[in-house]
Amino acid sequence: MAKRSWLALFLCAALVFTVVGCSSATTKKGGFAAGLVTDTGGLNDESFNQSAWEGLEKAKKDYGVDIKALESKSDDDYIPNLTKFAREGRNITWAIGYKFDKAIPDIANQFPDAKFGIVDSDLGGKIPKNVTAVTFKEEEGSFLVGVIAGLTTKTNKVGFIGGVTSPLIKKFEVGYIAGVKAVNPKATVSVAYAESFADAVKGRSLAQSMYNNGADIIFHAAGGTGKGLFDEVKTREKGKYWAIGVDRDQSNLAPDHTLTSMVKRVDVAVYNVTKELKDGKLKPGQHVVMGLKENGISMADKHVSPDVEKKVEEYKQKIISGQLKVPSTEAELANFKP
Repeated sequence: MAKRSWLALFLCAALVFTVVGCSSATTKKGGFAAGLVTDTGGLNDESFNQSAWEGLEKAKKDYGVDIKALESKSDDDYIPNLTKFAREGRNITWAIGYKFDKAIPDIANQFPDAKFGIVDSDLGGKIPKNVTAVTFKEEEGSFLVGVIAGLTTKTNKVGFIGGVTSPLIKKFEVGYIAGVKAVNPKATVSVAYAESFADAVKGRSLAQSMYNNGADIIFHAAGGTGKGLFDEVKTREKGKYWAIGVDRDQSNLAPDHTLTSMVKRVDVAVYNVTKELKDGKLKPGQHVVMGLKENGISMADKHVSPDVEKKVEEYKQKIISGQLKVPSTEAELANFKP
């Protein structure tokens, strides 16, 4: 009996090892697999995490890519989540958000044979050979929605709600202010930061304060925190109070109160890089920059008047042609002349 028990145990262990080993091998040698790790905003943030996931979902639909996501509940989850996908042997693992700028280089060095992508950071120019960094010219799209806000406001008071204070979100803020001022020098722009990308309650509180103080249009760049803006604007009079969405078309959050959305095509970037790697055409270690000229930024206008749309198109062409350089920092804004 003892010998049979040991034999059974040995066979069981061998079977488990075989199954696990085959599973890992399938990921590495079988179908193409991609992983996505969100920041603390979560997968359903109606913003950049969700847009990135939509890019992978399209890759799954078009090419049968095996996709999986892990949501980070705190910054401490970044390295464990990235490590999990690297150990699974996924062909590429995406890190969504600039807050991964320390975790990605560490993991990339630990797993030199794995491929990674990061959105919203160029890693200070020190991009590992197995990483593709994608950034956007957020200031360009923000400038255009600023033009819309500046020409649409009836109170000459508009607002901006940011997530976490950072150079990235400052690009949204600065571009927006530049756009407003370019067409309406009399307008004032109220600015507030929630210091979170996942606090809808704080987002609503900030929006309520701005609206109560006379702002009739608010643009946000706050991830999940921005949901609070839409919760608040829906309680306001139609046609009088507006919200401007970000990253994706957010009109579904408040259909009658969403003036426009500044769409940052994170989905396109994630899809294109994943496809290029699958096709063997990607050269990792590169920095990909997407702006209006590269179709990385677009508008999702819902309630913008034709006259305003015409003005926006004029500015868009000036930016694409290089005739107009939109400021991306406060220092550049101080010297900006449209």
